[in-house]
Amino acid sequence: MNIDFLSLGALVLGIIFIAALIFLYKKKVDFGIRTIVALIFGLIIGITFKGHTKYIQPIGSLYANTISAFVVPLLFFSVISSVSNLESLKRLKTIGAKSIILLTSTTFIASILTIIISLALGVGKGVTVSLPTDYEARQVPEFTQVIIDLFPKNFFAQAASNTVVPIIIFSLFIGVAVVAISTKEPNSIKPFRDFIDSATKVMNTAVSFIIEFTPYAVMALIANAVSKNGPEKLLPLLSVLLVAYLLCAIQTFGVNSILIGAIARLNPLKFFKHVWPAMVIAFTTQSSIGTIPANQKCLKKAGVSDNISSFAAPLGANIGMPGCAGIWPTLLAIYAIQSLNIEYSLGQYIILILITTLVSLGTAGVPGTATITATAVFAAAGLPIEIIVILTPISSIVDMARTATNVTTSATNALIVAKSEGELDLEKYKGVREA
Repeated sequence: MNIDFLSLGALVLGIIFIAALIFLYKKKVDFGIRTIVALIFGLIIGITFKGHTKYIQPIGSLYANTISAFVVPLLFFSVISSVSNLESLKRLKTIGAKSIILLTSTTFIASILTIIISLALGVGKGVTVSLPTDYEARQVPEFTQVIIDLFPKNFFAQAASNTVVPIIIFSLFIGVAVVAISTKEPNSIKPFRDFIDSATKVMNTAVSFIIEFTPYAVMALIANAVSKNGPEKLLPLLSVLLVAYLLCAIQTFGVNSILIGAIARLNPLKFFKHVWPAMVIAFTTQSSIGTIPANQKCLKKAGVSDNISSFAAPLGANIGMPGCAGIWPTLLAIYAIQSLNIEYSLGQYIILILITTLVSLGTAGVPGTATITATAVFAAAGLPIEIIVILTPISSIVDMARTATNVTTSATNALIVAKSEGELDLEKYKGVREA
């Protein structure tokens, strides 16, 4: 029996770091700070014990699996509760329309910025590309099939696969029915509403317990990611990786700050102070869906009402997605255009922007969103789909930044909608009063 002493060493160091995180918890150090410290611990383990983190990795997997198990029931109850607590169906339409317009606009902006910055930095120029001959293009669903798949078909099957959009729509139907009945027979629907509200509180409490374990999971997930993706995989594509991170940073901190300041008339620094724990979780787990509970918790701390956060946060994890649907497909397209010396006119670039924006709506809820959106964009724009596989080695690393961008944009949308609907507690947001 061969004993992997390096993996054991990584585990021992991990236990020491966990003890340090527990110490910080007992000293009542802020959750966000503990999460960042855990990220640093993960980097240390991943770099020191490259390729030997198999005993650390299960900690992150257990957390991700457990939080994923709560996503559907949390969404089911919270969406019904938030919709049924709205004063009228008119408000639901207003909130939905504002959210979709904002989320789609962010993808539109992300695509424009990606084209401008990528062309300015010369992404793909001077690169010799050999297209793979054994690459099998990932199948893109027909647009009509995508629309059909967005709606409920089999609740339990879709819940089991964490197919979130149909669950949200299913919950919306029930919430609308509750509102319709309550306007005519308020007493008859009261027991059901009380049950839904109680179930929502139970789910939120259970999820809050799990989220407390986030720092330990972050340490494990980062250690494993760094351990698996060494310099030999990243160096040939380092320039594209750096540009992708630059674009995600501009979208996350720049565009969102402008939107918050210009539309909501709020200090964006306060926003990032509230939501950066969710951003770190998104970055390390690479799951927009899995980050929904943490995002809702952060939004509540920021003063966003439950009615808005329980609707807007999950919607933003499935529609818009500027990281996966705006930045990544457009960046790959520019790489292909410049490396293969393809003649591209201004009109074609405009069409490329429109395609990415439409695709961001059409692939909502489809597994492997970044790959699907890239494939769909390339097919629609007439670019060689094979180029996508060339950038595969850095895709998982970029996915960290892409997911953080998506989640932050989702929170931005919720904040702006809450402010416009008068459902933002400004004292909580400004930090005058604790959540």
